[in-house]
Amino acid sequence: MRRSLPPVACRVADTLIARGHHGVIVTQSAPTPTAADAARALGVDVGAITKSLVFLLDDDPVLLLVSGAHQVDLGRTGERLEGKLTRAPADMVQEVTGQPIGGIAPVGHPTNLPTWVDNALATHREVWAAGGHPNTVFRTSFRELVRITAGLPIDVD
Repeated sequence: MRRSLPPVACRVADTLIARGHHGVIVTQSAPTPTAADAARALGVDVGAITKSLVFLLDDDPVLLLVSGAHQVDLGRTGERLEGKLTRAPADMVQEVTGQPIGGIAPVGHPTNLPTWVDNALATHREVWAAGGHPNTVFRTSFRELVRITAGLPIDVD
């Protein structure tokens, strides 16, 4: 099964395993680039989908892992992070993650990005995140997501 994964998803699986996760990445029959698409394909609540979003905090790229049910309020979330939060340009997102937009995983990037994890994900027993490619996902829990990303929990609205 591993041979059928795109190389970028294999890097994500290797990173997951190195960090103590089972590393199982599921390939969907069609790309699921949005949280709503992924939720439909998996038969789960959209809030259980983890969106991996790259922003600039002041001038530095950061990763926010956000519930699929939330949109990031740049002003309020920036205040919580004690800086100015803006969307990162698409070319920068691909550069710092090494993964295509619509499939960005929480791990497996060329550099470690400071990471914050939406507390709303904790309300779900299982959460799903992209596996580094638009048609790959993996299952985890909020607690494990915080651990494998070395992320900090935060309220996102």
